[in-house]
Amino acid sequence: MPTFAKTVLSGSTDGKAINITATSSPGTTIHTGSSTAADLHEVWLYAINYGTSSQWITVQWGGTASADSYTTLVDPTVGMVLIAPGLVIKGNATPNVIRAFATLTNSIAVIGYVHTIV
Repeated sequence: MPTFAKTVLSGSTDGKAINITATSSPGTTIHTGSSTAADLHEVWLYAINYGTSSQWITVQWGGTASADSYTTLVDPTVGMVLIAPGLVIKGNATPNVIRAFATLTNSIAVIGYVHTIV
C-alpha cells in the first residue's frame, strides 16, 4: 500500500514563497522531483502577483520544451491563483525539475506543497 507524506517544495526555504526572478527559459526552480523511479510527487502550486498589473507566468513541467510548458495570467487583485492542481511528476534517474518564469522579474511568487507518494 502506498504511503503519503506532505512536504515543502524543494525550491522553497522552510515552506516560504519562491520569488520568480527569471523572465525567460530556463525558469526559477520551484521543485526538483525524486531520483527514485517508483516515487510520485503530486504538486500543488499557487501564484501570487504582488505587482500592480497583470503578469504572465510560464510553468515548465519537467522540461523546457514548448510541450512541457503552460502559461497562466495572474492578476494582482485576486490573491493566490491555483496554477498546478495536484499534477504529478514521476521519479527519474535524472530528476524532473519544475521551473517558472514571469513577464517581469520579482513580481510573482509561487507557494505550494508536495505529496510524496511511495
